[in-house]
Amino acid sequence: MSQERIIKVPNGWQMLGFNLLVLLTGIAATVVTIVTAVSGNDPAAFFLFATLPWTVTGMILLGGHFALQPNEARVLILFGSYKGTVVDSGFHWTNPFMNKLRISLRARNLESQRLKVNDKRGNPIEIAAVVVWRVHDTAEAVFDVDNYVDYVKIQAETAVRHLANSYAYDHGEEGEITLRSGVDEVSTALQAELQARLGKAGVVVDEARLTHLAYAPEIANAMLRRQQAEAIIAARQKIVHGAVTMVQMALDDLAAKQVVDLDNERKATMVSNLLVVLCGEHDAQPIINTGTLYA
Repeated sequence: MSQERIIKVPNGWQMLGFNLLVLLTGIAATVVTIVTAVSGNDPAAFFLFATLPWTVTGMILLGGHFALQPNEARVLILFGSYKGTVVDSGFHWTNPFMNKLRISLRARNLESQRLKVNDKRGNPIEIAAVVVWRVHDTAEAVFDVDNYVDYVKIQAETAVRHLANSYAYDHGEEGEITLRSGVDEVSTALQAELQARLGKAGVVVDEARLTHLAYAPEIANAMLRRQQAEAIIAARQKIVHGAVTMVQMALDDLAAKQVVDLDNERKATMVSNLLVVLCGEHDAQPIINTGTLYA
């Protein structure tokens, strides 16, 4: 793998004055030589072989100037050989024959498309994620992969697909992490897998989170009915548990305060009535007993 080398280059403002001096001197010498030659001085024409290259050299030297903004880098390549990376912001100058590749070191967002994949239990789901990444090693980003931006996109999609295959959407076994319930754990796992995949491209993953998670349309209605049924069952369990507790409290209070002495049959009737009132979906309609308790 390539290894990044941070280098320093000459200050661009200092070199600008020197390069302009070379260029203007060459232009002035060329103009004087041409005027002298035109006026009839034949030996002056031979000086063009010196003044013209001098002028061209000044123009070439001006091509070595470049500017860097904060969180930017330039990878310098000379005739196919990597010479180093400049990361200091400002105005710089280097060999004009250097190929200066601009690399942004700023954090970037990558939002994957909604992918249709199967979860761990084989249920088709739709999933998407957002990845915050940045270039850490410019040499690896430029030389170890063909196009690091496309590489990040493809590897991010692959990691999201693998993540969906590794976890169930929901309703896992006891203590099992699912895509729906274990948001933090799933995000950490996605970030770790992305870092392992993108590390060879000199990329650091700062954050990775799911942005969309849903059942595929063909099973969404069936899964919604299942979720509703499970929610109703869970609610009923709480209602029954609360009703039994309230009935027990009522019987204990009646016995402790000696309000009425009930035999087992009447206790059973009272429990049945209270459970109907407390667990019923509709309001109970009271019936007034005008006789005795045993009538």
